[in-house]
Amino acid sequence: MESHDGNLRSDSSSEKRSILPPAEESHDVCPRQWALSRFPKRYIVAIMAFLGFCNIYSLRANLSVAIVAMVAKKEENVTAEYQGDFPTYDWSIKQEQDLVLSSFFYGYIFTQLPGGYLANRIGGKYLFGGGIFMTALLTVLTPLFAKGGVGLIVAIRVLAGLCEGVTYPSILAVWAKWTPPLERTKLATIAFSGSYIGTVISMLLSGYMLESGLGWPSIFYLFGGIALLWCVCWGYFIAESPSSHPTITSVEVEYIQANIGYTEEQTKNILPPWTDIFKSPAVWAIVAAHFAENWGFYIWLTELPSIMRHDLNFRIDKAGFVVAFPYLVMGLVVMSTGFLADYIYIYLRGRAVVSTTAIRKLFTCGAFFCQLIFMVAAGYIMTRDGAYVFLTLAVGLGGFAWAGFSVNHLDIAPQLTEGFYQYASVTMGISNTFATIPGIISPLLTDAIIQNGHTDVGQWQILFYIDAAIYLLGAVFYGIFATGNRQKWAEVPTGFLSQIDVDIDKDL
Repeated sequence: MESHDGNLRSDSSSEKRSILPPAEESHDVCPRQWALSRFPKRYIVAIMAFLGFCNIYSLRANLSVAIVAMVAKKEENVTAEYQGDFPTYDWSIKQEQDLVLSSFFYGYIFTQLPGGYLANRIGGKYLFGGGIFMTALLTVLTPLFAKGGVGLIVAIRVLAGLCEGVTYPSILAVWAKWTPPLERTKLATIAFSGSYIGTVISMLLSGYMLESGLGWPSIFYLFGGIALLWCVCWGYFIAESPSSHPTITSVEVEYIQANIGYTEEQTKNILPPWTDIFKSPAVWAIVAAHFAENWGFYIWLTELPSIMRHDLNFRIDKAGFVVAFPYLVMGLVVMSTGFLADYIYIYLRGRAVVSTTAIRKLFTCGAFFCQLIFMVAAGYIMTRDGAYVFLTLAVGLGGFAWAGFSVNHLDIAPQLTEGFYQYASVTMGISNTFATIPGIISPLLTDAIIQNGHTDVGQWQILFYIDAAIYLLGAVFYGIFATGNRQKWAEVPTGFLSQIDVDIDKDL
């Protein structure tokens, strides 16, 4: 059979495209190489990406705990044990503290879309690692910048947001080259679950470090230093694509490339069809779901530490655990749902009773409906323990949604043998741009609603009901417009060969 670009290839090549995990290599290898080959390199990428997202959210969330001690002298109910010999600042006005906490998102929102575009130009590996490196460096320098006052610390946090904003889109470019279709949900959610585990680690360790008398600057030194060490490991162990990895087995390379489709060389200069992407209902369905999920997440991420410490009179270490627990639940749910979603699809696909679209809608809409029920319940019961339990369920069960909308990017702009893969990073950049808006407006909305010393039950009920309404709207919009099918704007131009066909041609 003659291809569109004139290259000859056999129809039999398509029979070599496997959808099953590779078997072990049959030729003799040394014991060390054999042991290493037993653990696929794509799972090492997933583990390193998981640790990367742990760092991303640790660098983002630690300030929400540290700021309690940074303004300690101006808070009458904060004892001297949090002050020590470390400097504190005159940020006693609540609006100033909220500005410091939300300033990160003012930078974060502007590099989502450029990040998706750049990931296809310079590679997801370098952009993902570089974004974390710069954020970590700025974090280590935060205690120095804080001496310059609110204006300087806000500027540095905006800059950190600009650097970190490229990470989510760029990881989609990495997965585009490393994840076979039947493993994409599992591998992607392993990485994304690191966001919530990192939040838990950051809040718990930050609280304990303050309690131990190490002082708030140590929080930034510790998490920034760990992230810098991760960057070194990421650069050493991870390759941009399977074919460029120095120690990957040929069996795994063949398995990944046969299932993904097109070569990096063929697709790196293709420009995204911007108009078609922005007109796509499937893209806006993901945007709506991503916005809804992040709304509740960001409100409680930025507000709960201060609420627990100042309004409920928790010690800072106990407050850290109480605040972190919902995100621990969510991280475990995100990690497990990826395995569950892939298992359901693989198990039922042969029975023709389930589709990718059905799986994505089941997990996303099901999570949102559970979240709105528990959010309404939290607002209705309004006792401290009861509201906390329902709030934990509402936040934690949101992890099911990540096996839906977050992986949906790789469905509509797939890495299958029939379609391109690089547009997934672009659509992630679009959705995460809108999903960052809650991080900017939620503190302002909270300040407008929660007044009178945070003690009015009716005000808290308003906030809970607004969260529930947003979950409902997200579920309805995603349920109507979402799809798991490849979009027409992601189709292959005439004349492109699949990766495995190119490899066959090279051998001829």
